[in-house]
Amino acid sequence: MTASTPLLVTFSIYLFVVVMIGFIAWKSTKDFDDYILGGRSLGPWVVALAAGASDMSGWLLMGLPGALYLGGLSESWIAIGLILGAFANWRGVAGPLRIYAERAGDALTIPDYFTNRFADRDRLLRVLSALVILVFFAVYCASGMVAGARLFESVFGLPYEQALWWGAAATILYTLVGGFLAVSWTDTLQASLMFFALLLAPSIILMNNGGFEATVGVVRDFDASRLDWFGSGTVGMVGVVSALAWGLGYFGQPHILARFMAADRVENMPTARRVGMTWMILCLAGSLGVGFFGIAYFANHPEAAGPVDANSERVFIELASLLFNPWVAGVLLSAILAAVMSTLSCQLLVCSSVMTQDFYHGFLRKNASQKELVWAGRISVAIIALISLWLARDPDSRVLGLVSYAWAGFGAAFGPVVILSLFWQRMTRNGALAGIVVGAATVIAWKLIAVEQMGSGLYEMVPGFIAATVAIVVASQLDRAPPEEIQALHQQVRASLRESGY
Repeated sequence: MTASTPLLVTFSIYLFVVVMIGFIAWKSTKDFDDYILGGRSLGPWVVALAAGASDMSGWLLMGLPGALYLGGLSESWIAIGLILGAFANWRGVAGPLRIYAERAGDALTIPDYFTNRFADRDRLLRVLSALVILVFFAVYCASGMVAGARLFESVFGLPYEQALWWGAAATILYTLVGGFLAVSWTDTLQASLMFFALLLAPSIILMNNGGFEATVGVVRDFDASRLDWFGSGTVGMVGVVSALAWGLGYFGQPHILARFMAADRVENMPTARRVGMTWMILCLAGSLGVGFFGIAYFANHPEAAGPVDANSERVFIELASLLFNPWVAGVLLSAILAAVMSTLSCQLLVCSSVMTQDFYHGFLRKNASQKELVWAGRISVAIIALISLWLARDPDSRVLGLVSYAWAGFGAAFGPVVILSLFWQRMTRNGALAGIVVGAATVIAWKLIAVEQMGSGLYEMVPGFIAATVAIVVASQLDRAPPEEIQALHQQVRASLRESGY
């Protein structure tokens, strides 16, 4: 596939718009608080769509449709788990975290929040959580780089090495220049574009297949196992549990939690939740539809199935190119770029905030000016981007595999700590440290030993989340009770939540 004039025009317009948003946001970025959290000024619609767009990266239009194309309906449990986890995150974590972050020393980052929540004077929590963020986000950012490279490779016929740089360039530029406001404003635009693509594409594919019943019939004749929701026996149930466990990851994702911390008022969270969940459910349904309907389409058109059989994550790209007018295809393929850029940009920004707030400002330059911190943040964006580009250099990398590893790392290391810190007054600093260490270590060990060497099908999120929760409870119970001022702050936050109707 080579780029036509319509594709070039639509891509160019899209890239120009997001870069201009970055420069407009530059003018509104006056200090480091603006650069990292936008001055806690985001309304409910922007919070909802920015959280959704930053969550649903390139895997929404590439990894998930590709998984369903290969594995059939059993892969749908990933989407079900994500919906359940996202709703629980909006309902139980968003409001409390927004209040707690502000009351706990006006925390700007997750390490900031952990440090202030537990009055960690030794700053071990800050260093440990910052290191976990940098390690797993380097992998997560690499997944976005790979997805962008796949898109530019397919559309423009570029070698993978060149496509990797072109795919990342615009994202790095507007994130570096505009900071949090640029990322959030562009996320809102990108969420709208993704929504349009994932409603239109599966509808047209289904019509081309002759309707839903005809599609199911073709899939049944082609490979009946792809209609099986549960797989077979113990292996199938392990797969279902692993897929549902993706939902646990939401409680520990720093780039999503940062959106909650940036909301203007906790009272707006219910509105943001309704908007965000509606957007998410419809987008996931569209993504699953592309993968499932794609099975029938390429079964009917085997002569066109070569690129998808070689790499199933190209199913959306190939269907958009085959079934749509070049101008419409340009818009649909821009949606993939939007999905990649929205998540990559906020991940780069979170890494930047950690390097600047938790290392540079926290240890090296405690008296740094606001202007100096903003520029340190921009330099940090460039550094993390270069590291991620290096990690993404392998052309055989798979988007969903990279995402699943990073998602499990954050979910297990931070998820139990975030939940218990918001709701359990007796939790201690040492309990939080134990949870982060045990959660991250279990994910890494399970991935390297149980999955890669022993062939276990159980997603590393499951043992990691359980082990971290147990570690927090045991370590906190063995530790001395938190200081009275920490317990008093916890009670004040809970009282504020009740007053706000949460």
